[in-house]
Amino acid sequence: MTGPKNRVTSADTEAAKWHARLGERSVATQTVEDFFAWHQRPENAEAYRRVQAIWGQSPQLAGQPAMTDAVRDALARRKAKHRPGRMPQALLGLAAVATAAALVFGGHAWFQARSVYSTVTGEQRVVQLADGSTVRLDTESRIRVRFSGDHRDIDLEAGQALFTVVHDQARPFVVRVGESTVTAVGTVFQVERRGADADVTLVQGIVDVRSAAERSKPVRITVGDQARVRAAGAAVSRVNLASETSWTEGQIVLRDTPLRDAVAQVNRYLTDKVELDAPGLAATPVNGVFKTGDRDAFVSMASGGLGLEVSPLAGGGVRLSERRK
Repeated sequence: MTGPKNRVTSADTEAAKWHARLGERSVATQTVEDFFAWHQRPENAEAYRRVQAIWGQSPQLAGQPAMTDAVRDALARRKAKHRPGRMPQALLGLAAVATAAALVFGGHAWFQARSVYSTVTGEQRVVQLADGSTVRLDTESRIRVRFSGDHRDIDLEAGQALFTVVHDQARPFVVRVGESTVTAVGTVFQVERRGADADVTLVQGIVDVRSAAERSKPVRITVGDQARVRAAGAAVSRVNLASETSWTEGQIVLRDTPLRDAVAQVNRYLTDKVELDAPGLAATPVNGVFKTGDRDAFVSMASGGLGLEVSPLAGGGVRLSERRK
């Protein structure tokens, strides 16, 4: 293990700064372009690889006695030496010390927060990952990123995401939903989590899908396929890609969608939700295209087309119910 007193090169210092900048909540396109220009130099690429490897080790290191002592000592030095306007020396040495993640930010807890990206109700977000891949998060979604020198792992903990993966044969890109996995090298695919299950839709390239029951037997899907991954296995069918990925354009496309499912889709983007009280019409198929978050347009379609009554609810929501005879 590299010790805290080992020599820190300028490439190490720059790599630590880039790692921090690329992990911010909002990353400008120009920042990403500047990073790739910097990353082209072999010594810079190697320094950045070391930073990623250290970050991958930090959760395991956090509980060790040596880590605890290093954290205490580093925080004490930081208080004594830090001056406004300058980056703490501990952060500048990030790429050279295996305890760096904890030295400045308090260790394992900060690492966990650093690797998690999420959205709230009605929000969508594009995350630029350190390898150049991007993740578009839908409303109420959450991912945890774990990169190292030989793997790229993403845990989809909630919601839905579209992954655009940069090719790297040596480091497969794996998305996990519970015990199920989706493995790609360079491709575009969408994963929607449904409890412990997932729907995987392939937009470009090829991916291998493994359910909890098929750990040694992956199912390969091609463009236009959707794999419904359940505990017992994965069932593959053809889907309309424009409809399935319409949320990335800020739209909800309903094609013969049961009314109860349509309400659920619309509600994902609303804080003031639609309540359906029409058991006789819940399975009725509906069609339409709506902007995400446009409750009024959906309510108008449902009430006008199906003869539903609209009534306000306490707190701001609305109820759709069958008309009384």
